Amino acid sequence: MGHNETFSNNIFPRSSHNTLETIASFGVMFFLFQTGVKTDTGLVKQHGHKSIVIGVFVFFFPLVIAVSLALVLRHLVEMDKSLAGALPMIAGSLSFTGFPVISCHLTELKIINTELGRLAISSSLITDLFGISMTAVSLALQQSQSDPLDAILGIASTIAMVAFIVWVIRPMAISMIKHTPLGESVKELHIFSLFIAILVVGFVSESIGQHFILGPLVLGLALPDGPPLGAELVEKLEAFVSYVLFPTYLAVSGLKTNVYTIKLRSIWIMATIVIFAFLVKVVAAMLPCLYCDMPWREAFVLGLTMNTKGIVELLLYNVWKNSNILQDQEFALSVFSVVMLTAFISPLMRILYDPSKRFVSSKKNSIQHAKHCAELRILVCVHKQEHVPSIINILDISHPTIETPIAVVLLQLVELLGRAAPILVAHQPNHTYMCGNTRTQNIVNAFKIYEMQTQGLTCVQPFTAIAHFATMHDDICNLAIDKRVNFVITPFHKELGNGKVISENRSMRKMNCNILEKAPCSVGIFINRNILSGSLSIIKSRACYRVAVLFMGGNDDGETLAYGARMAEHPQVNLTVIRFLQFGCDNARERKFDNDVIDEFKRNTAHNKRIEYREELVRDGEGLATVIKDFGRRFDLIMVGKHHKRDSRLLSGLNEWNECPELGIVGDMLASPDFKGMCSVLVVQQARVRPNLKNRSSREFPIENSVAVV
Repeated sequence: MGHNETFSNNIFPRSSHNTLETIASFGVMFFLFQTGVKTDTGLVKQHGHKSIVIGVFVFFFPLVIAVSLALVLRHLVEMDKSLAGALPMIAGSLSFTGFPVISCHLTELKIINTELGRLAISSSLITDLFGISMTAVSLALQQSQSDPLDAILGIASTIAMVAFIVWVIRPMAISMIKHTPLGESVKELHIFSLFIAILVVGFVSESIGQHFILGPLVLGLALPDGPPLGAELVEKLEAFVSYVLFPTYLAVSGLKTNVYTIKLRSIWIMATIVIFAFLVKVVAAMLPCLYCDMPWREAFVLGLTMNTKGIVELLLYNVWKNSNILQDQEFALSVFSVVMLTAFISPLMRILYDPSKRFVSSKKNSIQHAKHCAELRILVCVHKQEHVPSIINILDISHPTIETPIAVVLLQLVELLGRAAPILVAHQPNHTYMCGNTRTQNIVNAFKIYEMQTQGLTCVQPFTAIAHFATMHDDICNLAIDKRVNFVITPFHKELGNGKVISENRSMRKMNCNILEKAPCSVGIFINRNILSGSLSIIKSRACYRVAVLFMGGNDDGETLAYGARMAEHPQVNLTVIRFLQFGCDNARERKFDNDVIDEFKRNTAHNKRIEYREELVRDGEGLATVIKDFGRRFDLIMVGKHHKRDSRLLSGLNEWNECPELGIVGDMLASPDFKGMCSVLVVQQARVRPNLKNRSSREFPIENSVAVV
């Protein structure tokens, strides 16, 4: 559209081009600084030699082979002089794999939390290191072709600038963080001074013969990522840079692209180079992956990922065009190759790679189907410190014993701020990890104290997941598979108290829905009404703890009943099982299944005098709601299954009032602010089984490969 004269004169008049290019330059400068701030260079350590080898292969194999092919074609095929001169440079650029591009691409596909995503990010950091170094050296040589001494001085000046950023500005930034009070934001003066530093190092980069973006990028990489400083910088920049400055740069690049200068012969020559480099890069990425026993499909998808193109390549082509290395035709061909590769790779990756297949189990991994005298493995998700006392009390009444101990996988959920890539942190024994404040320390210490109080009956393994809530379920499900978890407990997205909603987190609601859909084990959503939050061990200070299980039939209620039976073994727990039956005829087959579950429960708990079983006859949903409404004052915890038969008369009339489908009809009613009383609720979904899918990748690509240990 920019080449339509009427459109161009009205939207992008020639008098505005210089202004647009200036804004675009600031846009790309701040964008790459922001990307550098988000980058955690420690990601490379998580995959060790694997990411380094992949990065080396992916960079050097295409570089050598594609450039060699370009040189051969230049001598064998007739082409324009300008294309012949630029072809080796374009071929070399195809070996680049920009970390910002990979990070944005994986985030868009929502696979950045997967093992594949983390490996791609850490490998792209290696290729970026080689790419930036090679570009810096080539620019220094280009600026001083007449005098070798100038080239040496240019390279030395670049090294000096990088050293100044790393050994002077970085320590100053760390000092800013140390002088920031816990839980408070960095001073505005400090933020402003860093913004000035961006402009200064950009000017210095240009002055010593480098491109102006080198200094801001190195500065961003040198600053500590994450809160408080990294998160504050990203928060200040992201909206303006992402929605104003950066799109301006893309628009300017589009204005420079004249597709009408492209000749048909040039298209075939360029396509040959691009396709050949693409295939070489895929093979280069696959070879070390297959050597490490990664499934071939995942290795191929990694190869596709490393071929993703974007802003880094556009920036390089713009630099070359401004330096007259690329003419209009070559620039248009290069931009067109970026667009076509991205358009081809993204849908192909969606088709070939579905990380949720890893979460599929061929057997029911649940409490009901676990061996009677086996260890119970529970993964508890904690988002706020306020969740800790209630979760610990749930674990306490789960009754760990010598015969049936409990292994707790503690996962603190931290929203990703000021970072580009998510990270999963495994805490070493007797060590505490600091995520910008003492919240993690307090949470981990509370569970460690509980572990000591149980005298070996409970084992706690603490982790911290730092990610976007949209992809947080990947970490949860991966841990559930790797630790062979029977049950996941995650907090409800609403904070309830005094008959009203105190706060609501819609991102967490989406996370809970994803967990319910993809978890390889049973899941419980915990609605806390603060009755359990008074101390870390209410069970030790009460004469009894009253638990109710509402049973209406189905697999989920069977799981709830099995969990309730385990709780009832605790000497201070009184369990009441309430079975709801409807007047009239039921499905005989379903009634027999439910009767079998109840009969087995009665046989297994016949010795326990603290268990009460009773049946309630109701006609419809209104009758069910009438019976349930008084339970809030009579029990401390109510457990109910999520799924029930929707056409059952027991639930008739209640579907229309279902605000939270992830809780089921009855669970939603119990979680409503209108539900009287202060009892907490646990809504349970039993593990689903899809036997036609194999859980192969969980063996071959374990989560430990990408966990940061602290």
